[in-house]
Amino acid sequence: MQHEFKFAGEMIEVTIARDSENWMLGENRAQVLADGRILVTSSDGTSKFAHSAKVGDVWWIHFDGHIFCIEKSEAGSSNSDSDEGMTAPMPGKILEVKVADGESVESGQLLLIMEAMKMEHRIVAPSDGMVSKVNFSAGDQVQQGDVLVEMVD
Repeated sequence: MQHEFKFAGEMIEVTIARDSENWMLGENRAQVLADGRILVTSSDGTSKFAHSAKVGDVWWIHFDGHIFCIEKSEAGSSNSDSDEGMTAPMPGKILEVKVADGESVESGQLLLIMEAMKMEHRIVAPSDGMVSKVNFSAGDQVQQGDVLVEMVD
């Protein structure tokens, strides 16, 4: 079944199917384990673990050293984003800020590193653009949902 999601400010279509134990996400297989982790096996046979949390209508997925924010698209919803801010996936502490106000960044570029639940979380740019404001400094405590970095196209 085809589903639409908003990822990095753009709409994407993903084919999702389910068999007895697995979810098929395009060409990749995902299996939810008893401890809550997700084992993702790609079409080339390599496997990696992922963790996810749902906050409101948004899924936060920690996979392969990156945090992804995915929102299920509803029929008739707008494709535009007025606020391209990156938010804290959970309460934590800012370890390192890698960008400054006014800096141009590329999609996937590391913006900052935060620590939460004894893990490092790498916040990356969802698209090419310019950092309009970095709202926190190294050592600052943040709460879930705090806008860490604001960007403009």
